Amino acid sequence: MSEVKLSAALRDTFGKGSARQARRDALTPGVIYGHGTDPKHVNVEAHGLMMALKTPNVLLSLDIAGGGTELVIPKAVQRHPLKRTISHVDFLIVKKGEKVTVEVPVVTEGELAAGGNLLETLLTTISVETEATHIPTEITVSIEGLEAGAAVHASDLKLPAGTTLAVDGETAVLQVVAPQAEEPAAEAEGETAGAEA
Repeated sequence: MSEVKLSAALRDTFGKGSARQARRDALTPGVIYGHGTDPKHVNVEAHGLMMALKTPNVLLSLDIAGGGTELVIPKAVQRHPLKRTISHVDFLIVKKGEKVTVEVPVVTEGELAAGGNLLETLLTTISVETEATHIPTEITVSIEGLEAGAAVHASDLKLPAGTTLAVDGETAVLQVVAPQAEEPAAEAEGETAGAEA
């Protein structure tokens, strides 16, 4: 995964008023923490950050005016409840070669066996431990030809080199269920016939 470079600036004003002003200036407030350092409060260019956060666990290189460069990953993103715009981000400092535990999206490919079976997704993401600078963007699992009763467990996932599960291997990720029988409709018809008599 390549890192995304964004410009940022240290901020020394806090509270809702300064946060609103930052957003008016097309900046997103955030805080950088980790590795035993004092938290750094920053404003990050809003548009670039929004685009970067479309990639889960994106690696960011923040060029902080007067504060050097920090390699970070987004740890918590707060969004406006209605507008869904980003209102604040917590960034975690990472170092090259360091392992981090992150949630990675699980993506399916292929088609289930014929017969109208349904795929039930139990986990949309899986927790893994991986190198901070090589976080996978997604983990793909094939469901090709799976029949009713089949299940995919965490241990069945093919993980990239250097990535290990951070959950029990027996954890169910997906399962295939048979289509429901049409019995409820037949019962409803019986009730209607009874009402007419």
